[in-house]
Amino acid sequence: MDSTAATPQTPATPAVPMAVSDQQNTALLDDTLTFLTASTPTNSGPQGIVEIERWAAVLAASERTGLAKIKQELGQLSDMLADAKTPAHDIAEILASLGAETAKVAEEAGGDYAAPLTNLSKQLIKAGNTLSK
Repeated sequence: MDSTAATPQTPATPAVPMAVSDQQNTALLDDTLTFLTASTPTNSGPQGIVEIERWAAVLAASERTGLAKIKQELGQLSDMLADAKTPAHDIAEILASLGAETAKVAEEAGGDYAAPLTNLSKQLIKAGNTLSK
């Protein structure tokens, strides 16, 4: 293959935006909180990648502003979890940052999402703290 040939790129987002209902958002939040409270961070890589993929799809479809850093960090976290050699400390840093960013979104969300997003923020930070020990 010619090394100067253009590499085909897969579109990062679907051509037709995915519609996500409030019920689906709530279910995703509930599933993620259950996963974070039930799992030990040291052995949750494969399931963590599944959760990240679910969140990435939902966030890609969102028109909400201020999610760019979360989207970027989810991609980084997915890459880290896919590599068994990634130091736990690196994963812990991303989890803590995701927790902080989620707290910001929770403050702006209001309504029925503020409390679950705040809880998600706390769980992400807690998982990061567990890994950094």
